[in-house]
Amino acid sequence: MNHEDRKQIIDSVLAIDKDPTAHKLAEEVLLKAGALQSAIFNSANFSSIATDAKGVIQIFNVGAERMLGYTAGEVLNSITPAEISDPQEVIARAKALSEELGTTIAPGFEALVFKASRGIEDIYELTYIRKDGTRFPAVVSVTALRDAEKIIIGYLLIGTDNTARKQVEAEQQKLDQRLRDQQFYTRSLIESNIDALMTTDPSGIITDVNKQMEALTGCTRDELIGAPFKNYFTDPLRAEAGIKLVLSEKKVTNYELTACARDGKKTVVSYNATTFYDRDRTLQGVFAAARDVTERKRFEQALQESNVELESAKSAAEKANLAKSDFLSAMSHELRSPLNAILGFAQLMESDSLVSTDSQKESISQILQSGWHLLKLINEILDLAAVESGKVSLSLEPVSLSEVLSECQAMMDAQVKQHGISMSFPNLNQSSFVWADQTRLKQIVINLLSNAIKYNKPSGSVIVSCSPVNEDRIRISVHDTGKGMVPEKLAQLFQPFNRLGQEASGVTGTGIGLVVTKQLVELMDGVLGVESDPGTGSTFWFELRLTPAPDHTVGRSNLIAPSQPKPQTQTEQSTLLYIEDNPANMKLVEQLIALRTDILLLTAGSGTLGIELARTHRPDVILMDINLPGISGIEALKILKADLQTAHIPVVALSANAMLRDIDLGLEMGFFRYLTKPILVKEFMETLNEALDFSKK
Repeated sequence: MNHEDRKQIIDSVLAIDKDPTAHKLAEEVLLKAGALQSAIFNSANFSSIATDAKGVIQIFNVGAERMLGYTAGEVLNSITPAEISDPQEVIARAKALSEELGTTIAPGFEALVFKASRGIEDIYELTYIRKDGTRFPAVVSVTALRDAEKIIIGYLLIGTDNTARKQVEAEQQKLDQRLRDQQFYTRSLIESNIDALMTTDPSGIITDVNKQMEALTGCTRDELIGAPFKNYFTDPLRAEAGIKLVLSEKKVTNYELTACARDGKKTVVSYNATTFYDRDRTLQGVFAAARDVTERKRFEQALQESNVELESAKSAAEKANLAKSDFLSAMSHELRSPLNAILGFAQLMESDSLVSTDSQKESISQILQSGWHLLKLINEILDLAAVESGKVSLSLEPVSLSEVLSECQAMMDAQVKQHGISMSFPNLNQSSFVWADQTRLKQIVINLLSNAIKYNKPSGSVIVSCSPVNEDRIRISVHDTGKGMVPEKLAQLFQPFNRLGQEASGVTGTGIGLVVTKQLVELMDGVLGVESDPGTGSTFWFELRLTPAPDHTVGRSNLIAPSQPKPQTQTEQSTLLYIEDNPANMKLVEQLIALRTDILLLTAGSGTLGIELARTHRPDVILMDINLPGISGIEALKILKADLQTAHIPVVALSANAMLRDIDLGLEMGFFRYLTKPILVKEFMETLNEALDFSKK
């Protein structure tokens, strides 16, 4: 109730005696004031506490009872509002007011009403303590109650429960803190990224950047924000096109740009970007990351240059290797051509058909021995070159170990008898098969046997044995009773052309065979080793992978029967055309064919003449050299195969081009067989018989 209301009540009371109407009006005013006071003091939503001038509670309304848990009877004329307030807060308030107003204010009720007692509006927050000890925050409004002379007669404290608002404020604080934490976390992620990050609006104006972007451009964040994105690249149009591309494609990956810093430093970057939107899916702009790829570009450039150098080196190596192969092929051809005449005629002279003295026979034997040794040297050099260049073509298949050893035993029998050496082989199970190239496996075994015989002691022995290493592998060992080797020599054993001091021993050799043997074993997924004791002998062994026997095996005869001329009737005679430009080789074949009364020999000194004779006489078989004047043997073969008159005639190559690639090429081009010089009479006659059989069929 304000001052005007009280004045109106007093004036109404004074006028009661003077005027009956005034008496009635006074009653209405009192009723109105009473109803107002009743509504205030009985409100359950506010705690209304009225005290006397000393602070002792005089009125404690329903709202106060509900909020604080006390009944009016428990507090009236008993305690002050300070006793239901947090004492620490009351002390703190007294201290704060003392500092604010420059006067000492005692903790207690005085601190709660000091401002109101001075006519200062006072609303403050305070923690009330309920009867049960629980606490709740309250907002308290304090008013001083005065009489007509302005003397304070008490205080009115109206409080509201502030719990809900405090909870809202606490939640808001939590949300605010969470938002700040999230913003800090997001910013930390952005700043810790190794890439330069930025956002732009849809028009390409920068809206935010990280420290890496500042470092990339040499500009501060404030300088960058609000500036066009394209301004910081050497090609602004391409940079602007990158933004447009993101807006149209929604995403861009590995878009290359070159950033230009304020100091002129250029950095190649990989630009990756995507569009971003608000929660209503409204486009906000572009989020972009620019990764420094300068070092990667340098590495790629260096790698590209290295690749060019490697390709150049590879090309040079291939050319050098090809040149070496061509040189070896040419040398092989040049050496084989004279050897063909030497060995061919020596074989004829050695035959029983020619009468010779013992001295002549000895000389012929020496010629043949030296010739075959020279041929072996040539073959081993070619083998070594092929292996080192990786051009050895192996036909790996299941190979019968017992069959190979049996054939090798038969082939070495004459050499064993010549040296007076005993040789023993194991009795192998016919089902023992290894994964190997049959021809090369024979070469390996024969080379080891040949060395074991050559470097053995007089009347020594060679023992061949086989033993399983495990379920998958088998070891083949060749033991000799020779001088053996010291460890120093064993370390040099597989060096090309190193004969370990045997050059002066009188034993022929090249120092290549073991090198080739070892590499051939390894090409067949095997391993070769040696064990040797000086004065006792040496054991060379190699291991190969066992394999199941093939479904159908074809037995091979241990010995190849010597070639014999096919029986012919007196009137039946086959025609052989020999195309060769070397007179010595021509003479040799003429003498060999002279032993065959069943064959008529025609000769031609060039490919062109040979083609004319083939078309005119249509021989049964054609024997052709490769290196011919005019057109080569290969070109002549193509012409013969293209002519219906001569296409059916088997053409046998007889050439000093003995490289594996030459042989493979010849057979691929269509030669019936490919023989290499020097001629082996037995092989020559067998091949001739095969070609004649084919022709007649």
